[in-house]
Amino acid sequence: MSRGDFMKYSIGDFSKLTNLSIHTLRYYEKENLISPERNSANRRCYTENDVKWVEFIKRLKDTGMPIKEIKHYSELRSKGDSTLAERMEMLIQHRQFLNEQISKLQEHQLKLNDKIDFYREKIKTSNTEIR
Repeated sequence: MSRGDFMKYSIGDFSKLTNLSIHTLRYYEKENLISPERNSANRRCYTENDVKWVEFIKRLKDTGMPIKEIKHYSELRSKGDSTLAERMEMLIQHRQFLNEQISKLQEHQLKLNDKIDFYREKIKTSNTEIR
């Protein structure tokens, strides 16, 4: 085991580390997205694995995966390796969604560039005519 496997974080430290509010962490726990260990005083103890998992959840959210799908992915994850193929398929489908979004954004960018070029040319022509 690496040293990181032994690191334990309180909810406050974990909140700072992950840049998520304590309220959000409790919500994630309520929704079964995360399930921190508990110490002898029944306080939450987060590990490096929890850090990695929360960072992945944040990435899925940032890339537009609905919380319902993230929850389903989390449920599959908790079932173990027997769900690897299903989890991979979910990520493949999400990657397709991202590729479609990227294509749409690139098309929008091209149209904006065209409009900016139009204005530049118009301004350039207007300035030349004034002289």
